[in-house]
Amino acid sequence: MSSVHPVTDPNTWGAGIDEAVNAISRGGLVVLPTDTVYGIGADAFDAEAVSALLAAKGRGRHMPPPVLVPDARTLDGLATDVPDDARRLVEAFWPGGFTIILRAQPSLAWDLGETHGTVALRMPDHPAALALLRRTGPLAVSSANATGRPAALHVDDAREQLGSAVGVYLDGGTAPGGVASTIVDATSGALRVVRQGAVTLEQLREVAPVLGPDDEPAADAAPEPQETVPAEAAVPDAPAETRGSGDAGEPEANGG
Repeated sequence: MSSVHPVTDPNTWGAGIDEAVNAISRGGLVVLPTDTVYGIGADAFDAEAVSALLAAKGRGRHMPPPVLVPDARTLDGLATDVPDDARRLVEAFWPGGFTIILRAQPSLAWDLGETHGTVALRMPDHPAALALLRRTGPLAVSSANATGRPAALHVDDAREQLGSAVGVYLDGGTAPGGVASTIVDATSGALRVVRQGAVTLEQLREVAPVLGPDDEPAADAAPEPQETVPAEAAVPDAPAETRGSGDAGEPEANGG
């Protein structure tokens, strides 16, 4: 049976966070508030839990979830060959509504789905989400909605769509952002926006050169490899009105 716990006050959310940590440790699923939309999370290193997350949303391994992290220092533990410009974007927009797709560390014992050797990472700017992540470590997190349905901005939205598939619901009130994260692919020679969201292209370009979704790379740029972007990042399932111009982790790859 699912339980719901308020997490709006750090002075009283201890029991709820404890329940969520216990659920994650048992391979269960948790719905958590983030700074963008609500997310559904599982232990990123528990393949069965990740499969259960995908099943709860009604999607397959071809749409792997992003991973939410508690600290920017986690970046090099989960990703390799991180470009300098990608690091600048992380420094500028973490925590916040910014997801970066990188080459995953090949030694990691996880199975997020058909990632083609990549991972989408985000550090959320939400106190309850960070409190949970500091206890659990990295979580696979996707938007807390059934595929094709609106992203959840309230915990009741998530409960209505996901029901008993989730063991613990953390109620943080209305999601403060309401817009999914912006996703940038940094796995090729040029950084490229693959989903527009909370951080605008103009804001990104103030920090580093980033191509828009339809921009052509410079003539002397290295050719971009095909099929390296996690499917969830390339094909968001939050409708346009909940993800700005265009996630748990979301957030959609909240991730979000």
